[in-house]
Formats: sequence, structure tokens, C-alpha cells
Amino acid sequence: MEVEKAEKRITEDDDSKIIYRGWKVMPFIIGNETFEKLGIVGSSSNLIIYLTTVFNMKSITAATVVNIYGGTSNFGTIVAAFLCDSYFGRYKTLSFAMIACFLGSVAMDLTAVIPHLHPAKCAKAVGSVCNGPSIGQIMFLGGAMFLLVIGAGGIRPCNLPFGADQFDPKTKEGKRGIESFFNWYFFTFTFAQMVSLTLIVYVQSNVSWSIGLAIPAILMLLGCIIFFAGSKFYVKVKASGSPIHSITRVIVVAIKKRRLKFVDSNELYNYITKDFMNSKLSHTQQFRYLDKSAIQTQDDKLNIDGSPADQWKLCSMQQVEEVKCVIRVLPVWLSAALFYLAYIQQTTYTIFQSLQSDRSLGSGSFQIPAGTYTVFLMLGMTVFIPIYDRIIVPFFRKYTGRDGGITQLQRVGAGMFLCITSMMVSAVVEQQRREVALTRPTLGVVPRKGAISSMSGMRLIPQLVLMGIADALAGVGQMEFYYKQFPENMRSFAGSLYYCGIGLASYLSSFLLSAVHKSTEKSSGGNWLPEDLNKGRLEYFYFLVAGMMTLNFAYFLLVSHWYRYKDVVTKDNDMDKSSDEFDKVSV
Repeated sequence: MEVEKAEKRITEDDDSKIIYRGWKVMPFIIGNETFEKLGIVGSSSNLIIYLTTVFNMKSITAATVVNIYGGTSNFGTIVAAFLCDSYFGRYKTLSFAMIACFLGSVAMDLTAVIPHLHPAKCAKAVGSVCNGPSIGQIMFLGGAMFLLVIGAGGIRPCNLPFGADQFDPKTKEGKRGIESFFNWYFFTFTFAQMVSLTLIVYVQSNVSWSIGLAIPAILMLLGCIIFFAGSKFYVKVKASGSPIHSITRVIVVAIKKRRLKFVDSNELYNYITKDFMNSKLSHTQQFRYLDKSAIQTQDDKLNIDGSPADQWKLCSMQQVEEVKCVIRVLPVWLSAALFYLAYIQQTTYTIFQSLQSDRSLGSGSFQIPAGTYTVFLMLGMTVFIPIYDRIIVPFFRKYTGRDGGITQLQRVGAGMFLCITSMMVSAVVEQQRREVALTRPTLGVVPRKGAISSMSGMRLIPQLVLMGIADALAGVGQMEFYYKQFPENMRSFAGSLYYCGIGLASYLSSFLLSAVHKSTEKSSGGNWLPEDLNKGRLEYFYFLVAGMMTLNFAYFLLVSHWYRYKDVVTKDNDMDKSSDEFDKVSV
């Protein structure tokens, strides 16, 4: 009985209640997230090595394929968010996506198990023939990746909001639970990624690709079982319609009423339905042009309950302010998304750097798999998040009085600054690696690439750790920022926006790699990105990315200064400071 009394209850309809169990259902959600990430990361983290060694692709081709795969996975989140919000809700969307992920993992394993589904292994002799994959093999591989895209596209925008749905947002305990959940959610799946990048990648690279790709499929199955086991305990928010419809209506109506004169905010139409679940927003002066869609004219008819007879002729002030929230976020989103342009380089070309570095551990014969080096990025993130949550946030909270210690945009900005530092370190380390390879005895040759530098691969760790800490700040900060600044019914959309940013960065990375490769291939200074990095100038590419990130950081500071956090109004018409005490403070 005491447990039941402790559970937070809120009336949804006249005769039904929602029971928020908070941390009690986290074993199911975080447990599923752990195994799901082990499965997805295990299937794709070593993909660039799989494509170059098993499917015999060139480095630039494999990097492009991986970027397109990652970009499509992330852009797929916007489609999943639309279907989730409009028809299925988060629970059903997650259920379908996890099954698709499991089937994709199985199909990916089959490309390694069945000899006819991948090309013959290349001979090690210099100048020997090396056949690429056939059309049929590419199509089957593409089908497996497409299933993983569907799965990842559905899981990513829904998993985090679904977990946050389990906390009561109207209590201080629930709000703090959401704050901690964001950090521990990222900590948990980052830990899962570390396991994938060490144990699973080792099995794939040193034991067998067939076994190494079967493990993720088994883990995905376990994730599905854990998720469905907690089904009856979850808060399952029903689909309430896609926010895209509301956004479109406000813009269309504002255009139709563009000739009307502005009126005072208290004269704007602001009908609120009885079952309205979003926080009420106060009127703002930014993007005032959109206010015209909430100006009621003689031609605008109302229903008996006060709602507009034609929603394409009149919108409420609340709807207008929700659209303003989205528009205000977009300039920040563009800048924050470009952070991942640098992040992606650390998960692709750093692996190629490690292939041509001394990967031996100590004086023994054991070599760290090239794909495992990304674990140091995850390690930096995993170690830093608890430090940030338990030490840094309380420290700043004493001086700022804010629950989060600093604003979300300040957190993102700190991460973007470290991102620039990481790319600069990467460039310096690559200069040293290449110089050692050209001036000192080498340790052999990587087939189809070049000589192995005697520089220790451990020199790659600082750049990866720095990027991991940067992601702990910028990545988690972005997700929390979108979640809090979007209306409640747009949280799946907010999650998809975060991943669309990563998708945009992936496509830009593919374009940048192709442009740099083509423009430098026949230049007098030599190709920056050849198969053999010892013959290239990868450090120039890193400096280029660092320069782009510096310009982007300047743009971020500008739009962050312009940004204003949303104003939430309580029943007493006072701004609700308990949910986010720094709502009106710019970065």
C-alpha cells in the first residue's frame, strides 16, 4: 500500500489514471537500451573494416557508404517520429523498430555466414586481382542495412522520450528524475557501446565475422524480450497527431492573414481544449508575424465549445507560440548538428590511422583491433558523464541557482569548443605518425594500403577522449535542449530533430570527403586522402575540419545569444520556474 501511495498519479480523462513508476521501470527500459545498443553497435561499429576486408571496398568508398548509412538511419527518425505522433504512439513504434533491428542483425550475419553473399577474399600478394562485390551481394547487404535503418530510425527518436514519459513532469521529484535520466541514459548506452567496440569487435576481427555478427543478433533478441517483459508497467502516451500539421496550419493561416494589422496579445484568440496536455506558453514578441494567424475576424466562425470551425482559418495563440518554439530552435540546431561533422571523422579516418600505426599492446604479440579504438571516445564520454552529473553540476548549481548548473546551450557550446581542440590534436598526431612512417623503420605492410608506422596507436587516444567529452557535453546537451524547449506533444519530433542533425552531418561528411579527394587527387601537393595515408596529407583535412568547426562555433555563439528560452505559464499566470529556472536567460 505504501508503494502505491508513493506512485505519482495524474488524471488523464474523467475515469482513467496514469501511474508514473519512474525509476521502477527503468530496469526494463535501460536494460533494453543496453542490449539494443550492444546489438546495433555490434552490427555497425566495425562496418568500415567489414566493408574493406570482407566486401573488398576501397577506403574512400567504405567511408562514403558508412556515412550514407549513418545519415539515412538518422534522417529516418523524422519519418518514424511522424508515424509515432500521428498514428502509433511511442510504445508501438519502438516495438516494430526493435523487431526490424533484430531481423537486420540476422541478415547482416548471413552476409558473413554464407560464402555466396560476399566476394572472395583478396590475395595478399602485391598486384594480385581483388574482386569487388556483385550486384546481388550489394543488394542483400543493402537489404540488411535497410532493416537496421528502419530499426534505428524508429528507436532513436522514441526511446529517450519514452523513458522520460515514465516520470511525472508536474512534480519536482519527477523533473529531477528526468534530468538524471538524460545523463544516465547516455552513460548506459555508451557503456554498451564500449563493450561492443572491445569484445564484439575483437571477435569479429580476430576470431570470426560469422560469430562476431551473430552476437549482436542474439543481444537484439534479448533486448526485445526485456522490453516486452515490462509492457504492462509502462506509461503509454497515445498518438495525438503530428506537430507538422499544426506547424503547417499556423504558417498557412499567417500567410492568408498577412494584410491584417497587429493587435495586442490579450486580443489574440487563445482557445484551449479540456484535454490539453501541453504546458501553456506566454506570448512572445519574436516572429510576431505569426501572431496574425491568431487574429479572429468576422469571417472566423466558432463551434459551440469555442473551437474554430475551420482550423485552416484561425489558430490559437498557444499553437502560434509552439511554432515559435520550433523556429527559434532551428538556427541553434543547424550549428549544433555540424558538431557531428568532426565527430564522424573520429569514427572513420581515425580507424584508418590506427591500421597504419603500431597497435601492439605492450611488448606482447596482442594487437588492438582497429575498430576498437573508437572505444576510447566512448570511454571519455562514459567517465565524464558521472563526473559532470555528480560533481560539476552541483558545483555550478551553488553559484547559478539553476537545477542544471549551467544552461543547456552553455553545455553545448563547451562541447563544441572541445571538438575544435580534438581536431587540432588529431592533425598534430597524424603529422607525427606520417613522419615516423617515412623516416623510421616500419612494422610491415597493411594489404592494399601501405607501411605500418612504428608510432604507437596509443597516441590516438587523446583526440578520441577529447571528442568523447565533447559529445558528453554537446550531444547530451542538445538532446536535453530539444526535449525541454519543444512542446510536450513534439518530443518525438524533437528527438528526430537531434538525429536528423547527425544525419545532415553524415551527408556533409560524405560530400566533404568526395570533394577533398577529387580536388586534391591530381594537385601538385598530392592527394590528401589516398588509400595509403603515408602518401597523403590527412592532417590537412583535419585542419580543414577544425577551421570549419571554428567558424561554426562563432555562428553558434551568435545564435545562442539571440535565443530566448520558452516561457511556461502556471495556472496563476506566473512563469513556471520549477521546470527550468533559467527559461529566460540566454546562453
